[in-house]
Amino acid sequence: MGVLAALRKNSWIDYTSMAIAMIGICVPTFVLGPLLQLWIAAKTDWINVAGWDTFADIILPSITLGIGSAAYLARLTRGGMLEILSQDYIRTARAKGVPMIPIIIKHTLRGAMMPAVTFLGPAFAAIITGSFIVETIFQIPGMGQHFVNAVTSKDYALLQGLVIFYGFLMAGANLLVDIALVLLNPRLREAN
Repeated sequence: MGVLAALRKNSWIDYTSMAIAMIGICVPTFVLGPLLQLWIAAKTDWINVAGWDTFADIILPSITLGIGSAAYLARLTRGGMLEILSQDYIRTARAKGVPMIPIIIKHTLRGAMMPAVTFLGPAFAAIITGSFIVETIFQIPGMGQHFVNAVTSKDYALLQGLVIFYGFLMAGANLLVDIALVLLNPRLREAN
């Protein structure tokens, strides 16, 4: 959505996609989850309002959990694409008659993805911490549900174990993001 919005800057596609992204950023998961339960799950027979019985029951919790991070990624991708598309080497390639698709694939995507890849570490943290709320709203048995139960029942041993586990998960995610940034940007390999 961010790439398409950048390519069609100041068009209805740009305005519509960025408006959807802003709504995704502004609506918190504890509001979006019950609204999706009310608007979609309660009116359909193939998605349960709560629980995790069929594959279709994964759809609403996934949307609830991922829409905020996806909206941020769309905005970051749009900003990165606009910055790269205004560079001199892109204008030179367009002036030489290189078609737009190869310019996007070979020249702009790698540079434009840098801000989005940088955001993946905090996005992973937001998804992990947001899973506590989403698992509670949709009554999904998972780590977040155990975390909430450990807090309410004052089970300190389980709580400490979960905090350490989540700490390792986030450290691993940040390490993977740093490795991806080095692979995307060759200048980072030569840094001291």
